[in-house]
Amino acid sequence: MEKEKKSSAVSDVGAWAMNVVSSVGIIMANKQLMSSSGYAFTFATTLTGFHFAVTALVGLASNAAGYSASKHVPLWELLWFSIVANVSITGMNLSLMLNSVGFYQISKLSMIPVVCVLEWILHSKHYTREVKMAVVVVVIGVGVCTVTDVKVNAKGFLCACVAVLSTSLQQISIGSLQKKYSVGSFELLSKTAPIQAISLLIFGPFVDYYLNGKAITNYKMSSGAILFILLSCSLAVFCNVSQYLCIGRFSAVSFQVLGHMKTVCVLILGWLLFDSELTFKNIMGMVIAIAGMVVYSWAVEVEKQKNGKAALPPKNSLTEVEIELLKEGSDNSLVKLPDPGDSKV
Repeated sequence: MEKEKKSSAVSDVGAWAMNVVSSVGIIMANKQLMSSSGYAFTFATTLTGFHFAVTALVGLASNAAGYSASKHVPLWELLWFSIVANVSITGMNLSLMLNSVGFYQISKLSMIPVVCVLEWILHSKHYTREVKMAVVVVVIGVGVCTVTDVKVNAKGFLCACVAVLSTSLQQISIGSLQKKYSVGSFELLSKTAPIQAISLLIFGPFVDYYLNGKAITNYKMSSGAILFILLSCSLAVFCNVSQYLCIGRFSAVSFQVLGHMKTVCVLILGWLLFDSELTFKNIMGMVIAIAGMVVYSWAVEVEKQKNGKAALPPKNSLTEVEIELLKEGSDNSLVKLPDPGDSKV
């Protein structure tokens, strides 16, 4: 049992590390690919379609080679999930375009309480006081790190609401679908990636044209841009797989809370690689956010221990009953042996 726990803990850490490294890596690659000082490939939605297309190809190759098995998941569930996921991607892009950076960051922070409320409504899940306190600390810390100017407009607010709701529902659905159909994270991703890839590659160019007024057909592709697109797609495979792994192993709330570690890493790497400004306010926010993540991990562990103790039967209660039954049974089953003096010849 101890070996199994250690192995599970190592695999959990590995899944989380892969998600953090691939997510931070893809942000750095996309920054170089999409920035005006880089290759100015400003077609984010279409790029996401490329990501899912490569992920779908990897899934098909894995199934063909026999490395992963395909289990049945109803098509309508896959379509519903893909629609929600695509609305999430489009909504996030529109929210970033229509809102200030500060309000965009606040909308992302609001996903944690939204996920908590949705899990309470859909799955009747409750959270301890320690977990709620840790979530508040993380939100405050990341807010101090990232939130700057906050400007709100009607269209931007509506897009932010749609993006937050769809993203939260998507992350909850990943875990529930895996449990409902006993399907692995990579298997589920292999089934949904082709649907998302086709739909995003069809509608993505139109969404991108609406966002930046540029047509992808007019973009002059260079060898450097192709290299970074391939790098971004490769990292996206690891990012998508690790996201499904993490939500399947933990929960949507844990994924959101600990996922803010990526925000801290991006701020630090931006300061190291791209000369981004790192103020005292940023550093204080990082410290508060990391402290909140540590407290959250502790609170979740305490909750698991409490649930484990509650699930155990009262100590020795069943054993005492069995002992009494055995005693009664042994008393009733005693047979009086005949006395040799009473025997008749």
